Amino acid sequence: MSPKRRPAPAPEQLRLFRALPGDMAPRDAQDLMAHPFFALGKSRRTLPIDFRSGTVTVRVEGTLEHGIATIWDADILIWAASQLVEARDAEIPTSRLIRATPYEILRFIGRGTSMRDYQRLRAALDRLQTTSVATSIRETSGRRLHRFSWINEWRELAAADGRPLGIELILPDWFYAGVLDRALVLTIDPAYFQLTGGIERWLYRLVRKHGGHQADGWQFDFRHLHRKSGSSARFSDFACDLRALVARQSLPGYHLSTVRLSRHTELLAFRPVPQTARG
Repeated sequence: MSPKRRPAPAPEQLRLFRALPGDMAPRDAQDLMAHPFFALGKSRRTLPIDFRSGTVTVRVEGTLEHGIATIWDADILIWAASQLVEARDAEIPTSRLIRATPYEILRFIGRGTSMRDYQRLRAALDRLQTTSVATSIRETSGRRLHRFSWINEWRELAAADGRPLGIELILPDWFYAGVLDRALVLTIDPAYFQLTGGIERWLYRLVRKHGGHQADGWQFDFRHLHRKSGSSARFSDFACDLRALVARQSLPGYHLSTVRLSRHTELLAFRPVPQTARG
């Protein structure tokens, strides 16, 4: 007589969280701001991001079809983090299962609402779902890796007559837990969504994470920034992009400058701009 098999565990039942209406401050997850989790170009990247520093490991892989999720795709995660923090602060129950309309997401992240914008949103959701992340961040032993995708699954909803009813998406535990930890989320400037360059967007998030409101600002070696960005560009091209950003001074709330210590060592310095001095 064969032994009885144990029944398979029941699937997790998630309470539905409906996106909150109205304007709210954009919030970003600090772990995502400080480490290279996203492709910085709009062309499809299939070369993995492989970053190691001390006990921190970040490896990001994409599929041949979709490539790695980009830093523009990450706007959807900023929207989700903003929703969850707003609800938490209002003592509204939250969940990893979120329902919203594409219009609500696109409006929040400063995009248009044309059919082309809706198609780009779908493509971004696909990249977020098919991107695979393995990281030691928040793993206390420093030896194990947490593996996940930015979105576990997503689907479009429609009425019986075919009328669209919005979308539902499920966030991974790793991201959800980090967002609900007050110490791991920062408010960002809404002008961030208007930044057009990938390195520009990445640098703003890094500066916001490390610079904060320290009067004396912060400094990073160019080569360290190149490694920390996960950029697939040559170092010389990356350095040129940094110098161009210093010339443009386009990061909201911060002033950039360069400091050359030697022929081979150049630093990027940044400090917060007082609110009264902003144009």
